[in-house]
Amino acid sequence: MTLRFLDLDAFKATPLTREPFEFLTVPGFLNAEACAEINRDYPKIAESGSYPVAQLAFGPAFQTFLDELASDEFRAAFAEKFDADLTGRPHTITVRGRCSPRDGRIHTDTKSKILTILIYMNPEWEHSGGRLRLLKSNAGLDDPIMEVPPAAGTLLAFKRSDNSWHGHKPFEGERRVIQFNWVTSEGDRRIAMLRHHLSAAVKRLLGKAPEQPYA
Repeated sequence: MTLRFLDLDAFKATPLTREPFEFLTVPGFLNAEACAEINRDYPKIAESGSYPVAQLAFGPAFQTFLDELASDEFRAAFAEKFDADLTGRPHTITVRGRCSPRDGRIHTDTKSKILTILIYMNPEWEHSGGRLRLLKSNAGLDDPIMEVPPAAGTLLAFKRSDNSWHGHKPFEGERRVIQFNWVTSEGDRRIAMLRHHLSAAVKRLLGKAPEQPYA
């Protein structure tokens, strides 16, 4: 598959940090032109929380972007970088458009997730809140390994572990991010998607969102 949007060469050239858990960040994983096209076709999301792509309406550029994330080339690059066997592993994709002040609590991700990939789509980010922090422990947000502004085209990826702590300071407003995960089994994929579908239905019914871990 010819990739139109994803810069896998930049990803492959970025060294992997291995301690205290495996992660990397790639500013410019999507270039400015790609971000503009994808953002024009980005789903319109009025509430905070993560939404499965099956519940969203979006344009053709966003669909092309999703197809590239699901490609063999994308899988192979991440399998090699993280030395992870992703053969036959299913994936999930969820999308966020807005952030609630209750989002961002510290956590490590569920054990069913193998790799977490976050791609941010905000044209600029001047706010002090909403910047994802990779953390040395769950003691608090003030001793980070690094902080990642959710600026357009930035990719953050990490291997889930019992100490892959992360979270962010509160922010309320538009905050666009796509989350991609490879998970351990089809059963885990179905459970994750069912949870997101039910959460989205509740949010639409009540017009508000429950607390979300991050993204």
